[in-house]
Amino acid sequence: MTYDVDRVRARIPALADGTAYFDGPGGTQTPDVIADAIVEALTAGMANRGSVTAAERRAEDIVVAARMAGADLVNADPRGVVFGRSMTELTFSVARTLAQDWGPGDEVVVTRLDHDANIRPWVTYAERTGATLRWAEFDPRTGILTADDVLQHVTDNTRVVAVTGASNLLGTRPEVAAIGAALADTQALFYVDGVHLTAHAPIDMRAIGADFYACSPYKFLGPHLGMVAASPALLESMHPDKLRPSTEQVPERFELGTLPYELLAGVTAAIDFLADLVPGDEATMPRRDRLVRSMSVLEAYEDALCDRLRAGLESIPGVHLHGHAPLRTPTELFSVDGAAGADVYRSLAARGVNAPAGSFYAIEASEWAGLGSHGAVRAGLAPYTNEEDVDRLLAGVLEVSET
Repeated sequence: MTYDVDRVRARIPALADGTAYFDGPGGTQTPDVIADAIVEALTAGMANRGSVTAAERRAEDIVVAARMAGADLVNADPRGVVFGRSMTELTFSVARTLAQDWGPGDEVVVTRLDHDANIRPWVTYAERTGATLRWAEFDPRTGILTADDVLQHVTDNTRVVAVTGASNLLGTRPEVAAIGAALADTQALFYVDGVHLTAHAPIDMRAIGADFYACSPYKFLGPHLGMVAASPALLESMHPDKLRPSTEQVPERFELGTLPYELLAGVTAAIDFLADLVPGDEATMPRRDRLVRSMSVLEAYEDALCDRLRAGLESIPGVHLHGHAPLRTPTELFSVDGAAGADVYRSLAARGVNAPAGSFYAIEASEWAGLGSHGAVRAGLAPYTNEEDVDRLLAGVLEVSET
C-alpha cells in the first residue's frame, strides 16, 4: 500500500501559507474535518450529559464516541479511557492517587530519557511519601535506553515503572514491550508515556503490557487534550480526589468538572482521520483494523522520509546529530557549529521552515545527553510532511552552516 501525502495535505488549511512545519512533536496542524467536527458540536444544542433532552443526549453521544475512538486507537477498553486537560495533568492525577498507598520502603522507577511530564509527577509524590526514587539512565552518546537499563532497578518493592514510548527529544523508542513482559509477574504498575509515539506507529497497549497508556490528541492532528487508558478494573481500585456530588463511576471519577464536549468531538474526528490515511473498506473493516493498517503505512512512509532528512543533515559540514537509536520516531535533533540553536531556529523560520530549538520539557534527557538545558534544534515529521519540506529544511540548514 502507498501513502498519499498530497491527499492528506489537501485537508490541512494551515499548509496554504507555504510554511514547512517540523514542529509536530510539539503539536500538529489540524485537518479541516476535525475543525468542522468541533464547530458542529459547538453550534448544535448542547447541555451537560444526560438522557432527557436532545441536547443532553448529544453530549452523552459525543463522550461515548470519543471513548470508543480512543480505545480503538490504542487497543484499550473504552470503559477505561479517561480524558483531561493534558497528559501532564492526568499523569499528576494518577501519580497523586497511586501515592495514597505509598510510604517508606516503596520504590518508583523513572528514566532520564522521558519528558518531564512522565518524571516530575512520580518524583514529586515519591518525595512526599518517602518512597525511594530510582533513575534508569540511557547511553548519552547513542540515546539508547534498553530494557535492562530499566529492569535492573526493579525490585520486589517497586510500585510504578514510568517509561516513554518514544523520546520527544531524541526520537528513541525504548523496548517497552520487553519491559512490560518482564513486569507482568511483579506488583509494579507500568505507566507508558505514548505522547510522542502515538502519532507515528500503530499502538497496542495490551501487547506492550502497559497498565496505563497516556497520549495527547493534539500530537496526532486533534485538539488540545490529554488521554490516559487503563483497565476498568485497575481504575476501580483507585480513588482520586473529587467533588462530593461527582459520580463514583469509572472512568468519570477521574474527570474533574464538565468535559469539553466540542474537543471530544474533535478527538473522534482526528482518530477517524488517522484510520482513513489509507482509504478503503470503511463499511466492512473495523476502525481498529483500519487504524493499524493506516498507521503501519504512515510509519513506513515517515521512516523513509526521515532517512532522507538524516542523510541530508549528515552531509552538511558542521552539523551534528544527537540520538542514534536503531528504533526511533521520525525525529532529528541537531546542532550546527558556530550557531546557537535559537539562532538556527530563527534563521529557518525566516525561510518559512518551522523547526524550533530547546529541550522541549525533556530537561533530564537534554542534560544527560550533554546538551544542557538549552537542548538543540528539533525537526519532527508529521503525516503531512513531504519531500519538498525536507529539502527546504536542508537548504536552510546548509545556508546557516555556510555563514
